[in-house]
Amino acid sequence: MDEFIILSGDHLYRMDYSEFVQAHRDSGADITLSVVPIDEARASDFGLMKIDDQGRVTDFSEKPKGEALKAMQVDTTVLGLDAEAAQTKPYIASMGIYVFKKQALIDLLDKFPNQTDFGKEIIPSAAGNYRLQAYLFDGYWEDIGTIKAFYDANLALTQQPEPFFSFYSDTAPIYTRSRFLPPSKMADCQITQSMVAEGCILRNCRIHHSVLGVRSRVGEGSVIQDSLLMGADSYENQTERGRNQTAGSIIPYGIGSNTTIRQAIVDKNAQIGSNVQIVNRDRIEEAEREDEGFYIRSGIVVVVKGAVIKDGTII
Repeated sequence: MDEFIILSGDHLYRMDYSEFVQAHRDSGADITLSVVPIDEARASDFGLMKIDDQGRVTDFSEKPKGEALKAMQVDTTVLGLDAEAAQTKPYIASMGIYVFKKQALIDLLDKFPNQTDFGKEIIPSAAGNYRLQAYLFDGYWEDIGTIKAFYDANLALTQQPEPFFSFYSDTAPIYTRSRFLPPSKMADCQITQSMVAEGCILRNCRIHHSVLGVRSRVGEGSVIQDSLLMGADSYENQTERGRNQTAGSIIPYGIGSNTTIRQAIVDKNAQIGSNVQIVNRDRIEEAEREDEGFYIRSGIVVVVKGAVIKDGTII
C-alpha cells in the first residue's frame, strides 16, 4: 500500500481525511489538492487553478492580482455548482491541504531543497512534470490567516440555528481540554447570541453577539458587542485584586466597569480599565499602535496580549 502525507496551513475546517485519501488513490495522481469554489473578492488571497473535465489541474497561480487574476476565471459548474452559484464563484481556490504520493514528495524535496513554501513554490514547480488532481471539498472550511477572517470565523459560532461549523455535531463533537475551572458566574447580566466559556465572572453587564474565553471578567455597566475576548491564563486572587485597586497603579485582569467594547478582539491577559471605549471612534481601517496596547486591521481593534488600557481611554 502506498504511503501518503497530508499537509495543512492556517485553516479551520472539518474534513474526513479517509475520503480525501481514497479519492487521491482512485485518481492515480501524484499530488491531490483539496479545492473550493470562491468569489472574486477573496480570490487573490489564494492559490488558484484551472482544471479539465476530469479534475486534473492544468494551470496554477499563487495569489494572482489584476489581469493575472482575471485569467484564472473558470466555469465552476465543472465542480457541480449550478449556473447561478458558478457565476458568483468563478474561481477554484486551493485550501492548502495536499496529499502526496510518498515518492513524489521525496523527489520534489530533493529537487528543490531551497524552496520552503508548498503553495508558492513546490506545487507550481511540480505542475509540468507531475499529475496534479483537484478534490472538491464541500464541507466547512475557512482560511483564518487574516485578522478579519479569524474574527468572522469566531463570531460565526454564535449563530442560531447551528452555524456551518458546530461544536455540537452528532458525528464529530468537539470538547475543550479539562481545566477544572468553576462554572461561569453571571449576576444581573443580559447575554444574547453569545458564547461564554467556563470560569468567567460577569456582573450587571450586557453581552451581545460575542465570544468570551476562559476566566473573562466584565464589570458593572459594561457593554461587549460583536467582540471576541480571549480571557486570561490565570486568576488574580482577591488579595491581589484588592491590593492593586487600593494602590491605584495596576488595573486588574479583565474589563472594568462602564466600559464599552465593540467590533474588537481582546487578547489574553489584557487589563482594561473603567469608562473605556474601544469602538474605533474615528473609523480607521488600519493602524499600528502596539506601543499603546492595540492595533487595527480591517476596522477591527485588536488589544494585544497583556495590554494595559487605562481608565477613560477612548480608541
